[in-house]
Amino acid sequence: MNTNLNPQETKQQSQATSVNPAADTPLPGAPAPEQVVEQLRTLQQQIGEETPLTQKQRNTYRDLIRTIDPSVQTSISVIGASDGVSQAVGQPADQVRQKVDVSNRWTAVEDELRVMLSSISDANLKRRYEIALLSAQAYTIGSSLARNPENGGLKPHLKEIKRLRSLGGRKKGASAPKNPAPETPAPSVPSSTPSSTPVAPSAPAVTSAKPQS
Repeated sequence: MNTNLNPQETKQQSQATSVNPAADTPLPGAPAPEQVVEQLRTLQQQIGEETPLTQKQRNTYRDLIRTIDPSVQTSISVIGASDGVSQAVGQPADQVRQKVDVSNRWTAVEDELRVMLSSISDANLKRRYEIALLSAQAYTIGSSLARNPENGGLKPHLKEIKRLRSLGGRKKGASAPKNPAPETPAPSVPSSTPSSTPVAPSAPAVTSAKPQS
């Protein structure tokens, strides 16, 4: 094995060898990813699916909540203090208080799901990072070994890796063109509306009379 590695190659090799395989070992009794997906779908069916909101609807709801939320409890007191207000809004104060209680309890569920999603996302990001690190190490060391004619069989694989990486870079660049083509100006169309500026009539031509002989 060729041990003549440059500093960048040495750094990648050191990072890759520091990966702890035990960190990705599931805990005893932990469900497989497919089982987690199935459990989440079952739980979603038990809760009941809501029609997704559009982004415009989310913004509208949040704007109203942000304005009204500080005075909700006082507004409930207004509903409880007047039968006229209660009848007008269509719900008694106790029922509105129950809605507030249920909303607060589901907020706790939202918080737990966000924590869970963040934990799962971070763990999977670490896995993908370790995979990328090991792949980078394989390419770096393989490129070094391929300099030896005895390891010529590595060259086709290395060439394919380079091609695939190049394609990935092109896809990123294609999403945002740096120099968009200039727009062609639309041809000017003569206006059919008569000009508002009055045009002075042209003076009659003056013809000099010939003197009679």
